[in-house]
This record gives sequence, structure tokens and C-alpha cells, in this order.
Amino acid sequence: MHAAPVRANTIPSVTTALRAVESLLMSSGQRTARRNAWTAVLEDRRRAQDRVEAEHVLKAVADHRS
Repeated sequence: MHAAPVRANTIPSVTTALRAVESLLMSSGQRTARRNAWTAVLEDRRRAQDRVEAEHVLKAVADHRS
């Protein structure tokens, strides 16, 4: 008996599908602008988290000195 052939094709991910739709609907400049904006949002979130952590460290040092 022979084994059934295995499919090599995978179902595209949601991200891949969204990028395909995006490429159809948006010009290259709009895609770049959107990605740059999202990168800026992620960087702002990272900086905000860094500030919160720094505040905790400063408060712990201040409490320790009291």
C-alpha cells in the first residue's frame, strides 16, 4: 500500500492575507507611512514602559534611603 501524498502547500496566515489586501488597496507610499507610524507607536510604548520601570527604581531607592 502507498501512503497518501502530503500537501506541500500551506494555508496563508492572516498577516499574509492582510498584507496582500493592503498591497492591492494602498500605494507604496501609504504602506510605508502606515508601517512607519506603527513602528513609532511601538517605540512610544517601549519608552513609556521604560519610564514606568525607571520610576519604580527611583522610588525604591528613595524609600531605601528614608
